[in-house]
Amino acid sequence: MIKLTAIEKVYRTSTIETLALDNINLEIPKGEFVSIMGPSGCGKSTLLNVMGLLDNPSKGAVEIDGMEISRYSDKKLARLRNQKIGFIFQSFHLINDLSVLDNVEIPLLYRTSTGRSRRELAKEALEKVGLSNRMKHFPSQLSGGQKQRVAIARAIVGKPEIILADEPTGNLDSVMGAEILNILLQLNQEGATIAMVTHDEQMARKTNRLIRLFDGRQVS
Repeated sequence: MIKLTAIEKVYRTSTIETLALDNINLEIPKGEFVSIMGPSGCGKSTLLNVMGLLDNPSKGAVEIDGMEISRYSDKKLARLRNQKIGFIFQSFHLINDLSVLDNVEIPLLYRTSTGRSRRELAKEALEKVGLSNRMKHFPSQLSGGQKQRVAIARAIVGKPEIILADEPTGNLDSVMGAEILNILLQLNQEGATIAMVTHDEQMARKTNRLIRLFDGRQVS
């Protein structure tokens, strides 16, 4: 489902050059749940951004579901992201002025679907994460764990085949973190391919495979 070949990512300014990823070769088959671990600044989030087509590699090739995307236009990349990939972030990235239901609908606004069908899909996603009773609430009225559930519902509303999660339990206590991991494990059992950045070794061991980075290199 995801294949990275000889990936290198360099960030340059007028005074400094930083090698964020160095010769990453990685394949994640359809239906696998992998964890990505390593010290702060080792390239975990950069790797996730490259997988999610949010950031272009400086060198190397990215394939998503057998499609090599180096020559894709920005518009085609955006369409592929919207159709294939769901993103979950540590800091939720919810819009405070929108209701929970409206937040979940956002990815569907970029598709040719009716308002009614968007509502139904958003309700279905919220039911899946156990928040059907919070649809009319606003993010400020929710706990951290509930906000992350909304973020997961938003990530899965378009039924993506790939879910990329960047520290999805990092801002939560252990109980809420375990609940979020259980939702991700359930989504994986239903067929989603998941890559999760985490600092929690115990959570990582519940996934299919652990990928470790150090100074931008894959060490295991």
